[in-house]
Amino acid sequence: MSETSIDEIVTEGAFARSLAAQGEMFFRLANSLLGSEGSAWTRRHLHQVVSEAHALESFLDDHGARNNRTYHHLRELVASTRGLAQAGFSLRHLCGRLESYGVQRTLSDEAARGIESAIGAARDFLERSVSSLLEAGLAEAKAVGVDLPADGFPADRYLPDRSRKRLPRNVGEEALDEEAQRIAEVAAKYLQVCDMFDAIGVRPLGDAEACERFLSERCSEEQARVYEATVHNLQSAYDTYVKNTVLEAGDERLPRLRGHASAALHLLEAVTLLAHFVERHEASDRQEGTVRRIDMIVSRQEVRDITLNVLLNGAQRFIEMGRSLAEDLLPSYTNVQELAVELQPGVVLHARPMSLIVRIVGHHGTPVEMEVAGTACNAGSIMDLMVAVGSNADAMRFVFRGDEHPLRDIEALFENSLGEGGLSTLPEQLAYLRDD
Repeated sequence: MSETSIDEIVTEGAFARSLAAQGEMFFRLANSLLGSEGSAWTRRHLHQVVSEAHALESFLDDHGARNNRTYHHLRELVASTRGLAQAGFSLRHLCGRLESYGVQRTLSDEAARGIESAIGAARDFLERSVSSLLEAGLAEAKAVGVDLPADGFPADRYLPDRSRKRLPRNVGEEALDEEAQRIAEVAAKYLQVCDMFDAIGVRPLGDAEACERFLSERCSEEQARVYEATVHNLQSAYDTYVKNTVLEAGDERLPRLRGHASAALHLLEAVTLLAHFVERHEASDRQEGTVRRIDMIVSRQEVRDITLNVLLNGAQRFIEMGRSLAEDLLPSYTNVQELAVELQPGVVLHARPMSLIVRIVGHHGTPVEMEVAGTACNAGSIMDLMVAVGSNADAMRFVFRGDEHPLRDIEALFENSLGEGGLSTLPEQLAYLRDD
């Protein structure tokens, strides 16, 4: 028995009527923002654009507008509106929080004004672009037969712009040693983010071709998502383990460190959204005519210039300005010690036990240095360990320097023959090494 399709083909005219009903609030919001409200947009307006555009984009996708000649361009306009409005919302949010983040304390007045001006100009560009996309969306909807509303957006329909509130984290206030360890881990993660930006090699570029080449090689949408996720994970670790703790209340450096990470995160959110905006219109399944029409509304070259020279470069600057804070915090919240260990007879420090050392360092989250025969390396890097040990194959004595917590576990690992008798023989304090 043959199966019948559950999809029902609707005529484009019938769909126009459904679209008018489903998109009414999107179109009414466009009316309001292109009218008198357009001169005074706030985060609330942009948040509402994102919400209404997302709902309408989903409706269009559910009905196959992506692959329909009549509605394909409207769908792209709505999707682009959503993405650029979300990027604009991130910059609006950052502009409202710069002072409370404390990042300006690291800058001269002139430098602070320069950063604020650059971010403000990028925000204005995005809001102008959203306005142009909304205008184009209304025109396109009308052209395909959608009966557009004349009314504006109801004031009582705006989504609330609430800040999250929660009780202080004070259970177990006596466990200050654990809090100190967590702070050290966050500081170490911050320095890893600094290293990530060093590896990216972000720098301002005035030449359009050089800018395009740099972004294509080092900031594709996929790469941008990694950068954003890395900084987001840093902020989440801070909020989970440090925010509202006793130690945070007594150390003004801690909220400032979070401020630097948060400022960079808002810019990286916008970087990801703009990278997506560009790449979605480069995809092979996009109609060439739609790509040209979108570019006439929102200049691709200007988007790329802002992505690198304002947003990505700004994120790098915010992170770099917090480096000294992280470097100060790390020794303040770690009990740095030195551990000298020797291999037991018949035991060799080869790749498998090296990987266990790396896992110990990663588990505790604070940096550990290993020295063998005068050669120092990062004990958290398997490659560094293999090079250092391989260059001193006959060495039996190793010196580790770092916080007492990872050093205590490394000592236990050496005392138990580097786990060569099987991970099940390791003491309970190393039970985490048994997990796959």
